[in-house]
Amino acid sequence: MTNFRVDLNGCTALITGAGADIGRAAARALASAGAAVIVNDLNPDRADRVAQEISAAGGRALPWQADVSNRFQAAALIEAGRDAFGRISILVNAAGVYKTGPALALDEWDWRRGLDVNLTGAFFCSQLLGRVMADEGGGIIVNIASTAGHPAPLPEGVAYVASKSGMIGLTRQLARELAPAGIRVNAVCPGHVAESEPPPEAAPSNAQARWGSPDDIAAVVLFLCSDAARFITGQAINVDGGEHMV
Repeated sequence: MTNFRVDLNGCTALITGAGADIGRAAARALASAGAAVIVNDLNPDRADRVAQEISAAGGRALPWQADVSNRFQAAALIEAGRDAFGRISILVNAAGVYKTGPALALDEWDWRRGLDVNLTGAFFCSQLLGRVMADEGGGIIVNIASTAGHPAPLPEGVAYVASKSGMIGLTRQLARELAPAGIRVNAVCPGHVAESEPPPEAAPSNAQARWGSPDDIAAVVLFLCSDAARFITGQAINVDGGEHMV
């Protein structure tokens, strides 16, 4: 968990892909800062578990199963959150899938699924909730992209890399269009992150010579959702331990 203070009391945050890993860490960080959290995941058991963790720590959370690549399910997710908590002022698009393998062997379904979840899902949630935010005085959108989206692609995983590159473009365009409505849009680009225990192989090649954690990423998300970041929009921030300095 983060160890700096941000006050999000009175705010409501929707986090997609919040059932595990970076999404879970972001949900817990925002809840610890006082926000009511809508915990979305494709797996209802994971969404329930994270919501229970937040409630057990004294926070407020609503678990909601939805596939954000489906526009109707994304709309239902947003409406359920508004019914439960009222205005939603924060959106964190963390839902994502990754399919390994070389580009020349990638199945069409895996290509489409990667773009549908990672990029189209973020667009649906940003468009649908952005309309409401614009009507209600503004808001904050944070997209979880990747350093694979910029500046260094992976050895393989073309759908993932393409979708994360697209998410950075989506972030910048939305930031430009939505700024007059009082909506800030930024992306966080994680480098090598160990989702639970660090892998047994050698430490990744970055200046800090260590694996990042989901909490390292969640801390930057929390900062971007705070008033301290009120003059920051349209940015894609690498959180990678200095990966591209070595």
